[in-house]
Amino acid sequence: MKLLQRYRWTAAALVALVLSLSPTHAAYAGSSPHVIEITAKRFGFTPDQITLKKGETVTIRLHSEDVTHGFFMRKLKIDTEVEAGKTTDVTITPDTPGSYTTICDHFCGANHGNMKMTIVVE
Repeated sequence: MKLLQRYRWTAAALVALVLSLSPTHAAYAGSSPHVIEITAKRFGFTPDQITLKKGETVTIRLHSEDVTHGFFMRKLKIDTEVEAGKTTDVTITPDTPGSYTTICDHFCGANHGNMKMTIVVE
């Protein structure tokens, strides 16, 4: 019991420190990436164009309605797939302004070659 009393202030300080670092703390407000939802379905992405800000971290949340689709854009360092009925997140921080054509790089049917979308970085 004496040991517990001896270290109670240390324990209290430790608890206060942990609580101050929790994600609900004001220092973390606004630090979560912005989330953009994109749906993949033969043979397109919805929306088919998004605009991002240079240097702003964003999470792209991909959902496939039908089959496995790819989501690929080398210059933005995006190379992922999303399985049928599932969701996949990709977090990026674009650093170069421009217009980028993102493609499905998993064969998904006859019009697979037309499955593209545009990511504009301002």
